[in-house]
Amino acid sequence: MKQDSKIYVAGHRGLVGGAIIRKLKAAGYTNLITKTHGELDLTHQDAVNSFFMAEKPEYVFLAAAKVGGIGANSHYPADFIYENSMISFNVIHASYQYNVRKLMNLGSSCIYPKMAPQPLKEEYLLSGYLEPTNDAYAIAKISAIKLCTAYNKQYGTNFLSAMPTNLYGPGDNYDLNNSHVFPALIRKFHEAKISVTDKVILWGDGSPYREFMYSDDLANAVVYLMEHCNAEDLRNDAGDFINIGTGKDMPIKELAELICGIVYKDAPGRICEIEWDASKPNGTPKKLLDISRLNMLGFKSGTSLEEGIRKAYNDFVSKVTSLATDGSVE
Repeated sequence: MKQDSKIYVAGHRGLVGGAIIRKLKAAGYTNLITKTHGELDLTHQDAVNSFFMAEKPEYVFLAAAKVGGIGANSHYPADFIYENSMISFNVIHASYQYNVRKLMNLGSSCIYPKMAPQPLKEEYLLSGYLEPTNDAYAIAKISAIKLCTAYNKQYGTNFLSAMPTNLYGPGDNYDLNNSHVFPALIRKFHEAKISVTDKVILWGDGSPYREFMYSDDLANAVVYLMEHCNAEDLRNDAGDFINIGTGKDMPIKELAELICGIVYKDAPGRICEIEWDASKPNGTPKKLLDISRLNMLGFKSGTSLEEGIRKAYNDFVSKVTSLATDGSVE
């Protein structure tokens, strides 16, 4: 990519898209295209085609998606499979039709089978049954990987896919009904602290292991791949994609205790009680990505979990403070 290349970032207001925009601007890219959902509904094929015809982007980062935690995925499977499939298929097909030079399709580590060997290698894709609580979302993301690979094979396109581990950072979704575990923990501990209840109830039993990556590290990785790699460089038996993560995981219980300690750091002498609701689902027992191929391409994550939690919590507090100042929340 050149500094003045026309680059479209789909989903620029989300956790991933926002991080990609920050990285591109910091790297000196000046010709960035963004559209809000109100300006462009990516589930509508005619609208997407009209946009690509008018703008003719040279490079595309496909970070737009309907996302959520276990609760949202379990309650709205039709929405998750339909909207994510339509978004991906429309953007990928339009990128082919209007001669996009290179596309980066962002997926998720939930594409892998629930009981796949650990750590998760790219070739484990479709080797077993998916986790039932998010299989609708996973199927949409798997389809997008396969579509990119099919277009590369049939039409000679240069469409790459990257499968990040669990992400967190500035711009995350803190809605307790629809968020992922990381932002939900930050909000719950913060609300326990400011309300002086000093108690939180968390889903499951805390035993599942999860890997977490700071969103700006992911952005560094995908921009690096777009600058230095082609689809053939990522090719494996399962498709033209690569894992992106830190290579380290921990039990949710330990993560909760770590977040609690950081949130309560400015409340000396107080302790927050954590109660686990084992009647709620745990999800996949372990989900650690094998990132050996990513490391071989020359990239490694740079933000420690403790540093990332502090940054994410400060971002959350700034948003809460801003909303309170505007009178939007009590």
